[in-house]
Order: sequence, then structure tokens, then C-alpha cells
Amino acid sequence: MTEQFSYKDIGYSLKKSDRKTISIFIERDGSINILAPSPYELDKIEQVIEAKRSWIYRNLAEWEDLNRIQLQREFVNGEGFIYLGRSYRLSLEENQETDLLLKRGRFLLRRDKVHKGTDIFKAFYKQKGLKKINERIALYAPKIGVKVNHVKVQELQNRWGSCSDEGNLNFHWKCLMAPVSALDYIVVHELVHLLHRNHDSNFWNAVDKVMPDYAKRVKWLKHNGADMSL
Repeated sequence: MTEQFSYKDIGYSLKKSDRKTISIFIERDGSINILAPSPYELDKIEQVIEAKRSWIYRNLAEWEDLNRIQLQREFVNGEGFIYLGRSYRLSLEENQETDLLLKRGRFLLRRDKVHKGTDIFKAFYKQKGLKKINERIALYAPKIGVKVNHVKVQELQNRWGSCSDEGNLNFHWKCLMAPVSALDYIVVHELVHLLHRNHDSNFWNAVDKVMPDYAKRVKWLKHNGADMSL
């Protein structure tokens, strides 16, 4: 269960966790999430917030700078839409049976379906994404030593991915806008969570073992995530 609180000028979401420490996360929409041991003590959480105040301000300022460059895409001829790190121009087609195709280096969208463009593109990313992500899971899961139960590509609000104790993995459809190198990091991140639930040293050591250059991929997502949108 997530609860909303504020401390001085900082509003945040608080969620109970089985972790032993308090962790603060700046989500992709600029919101502040805090995971704390259960039962939690608000005064201790506020002490952590105060100690991290400069870090919070710095990350929020960086988030604002990155999101100023976010593109507003329109469903018109020539507009660029991203798939696996590459931008493809949109072409509106008069006579096409399928709502959306990626063909001859272009996205082809039925002109009479422009008003449903966002939903059609989301469906495309979900369908194509499931196949692609399963391919990447098949590559990395044996290296990490985990088994995956079920995979979904869906809307995940502010996270690239999530996992459950049952071995189920969920990925945001926006992941399919990232190049394969960044997508692989997202996949590895969630696979390692099947072994280590918290972002502790064991978690990052396991990620590093499989993907020594993961920091470069994290940096790419941080600086390009705002553009991965419809």
C-alpha cells in the first residue's frame, strides 16, 4: 500500500517494504517515491529526507532539464516514431488493410485511423515487444540463473519494468523505443530482481557480472527516456 506524505516543501509517496533501510527514488515523471521498512517511523524518514535534500533537489532539477526537450509527436506525414532506438518516418496510407505496419523503413498508418494513432502505436509496441523481450530473456536468464514464469508488456506508469515473487515480469511498452543495448539492461535489471529484491550491493554485483557496462546503458535511459513517448 502506498501513502502520500509531505515534508516541508517535498511531497512523496511512501510504500512499506521488507527491506531494512530507507531508499529514495526519483521516478521518470519527477515524482518522489520512498521505500521504508515496515513498520516505519515518520520521524526517521524525515531525517533521511533532510539529509538527502540536496540530492533530491539536484535530481529534480536534472529531470526538469531533460524533460524540457520532450518531443510532442503528431500523426502526420513525415513525423518520426522510434522503434528499438531508430526513428522511422510516418506515412499515412489510403488503402491498407492493417492499421499499422513497419515496412520499407517507414511506419505506415491508415489515414482513417489517425484519430486512434496513440492506441494503435501502443498496441504495436506491446505486440512486437513481447516477442523481442522474450528473445532477450532467453539470452540472459540462463546467464543469471533464473527462470521466468510469465511476461507482459503493458502500461507501467513510471517504471520501465517490474517483477513479482512468482517470477512474473512486466515491461512498459515504451521500452521498445530504446535501442537493444538499453532494452537489454532493463531486462537484466528485472531478471536480477528475481534473485535480489533490493538495490543493494548484491543486486548491482549480479548486474555487473552479466553486464559490466550497465552504467553506460543506465545513463542512456536517463538522458533519452523523456523522448520515449507518444
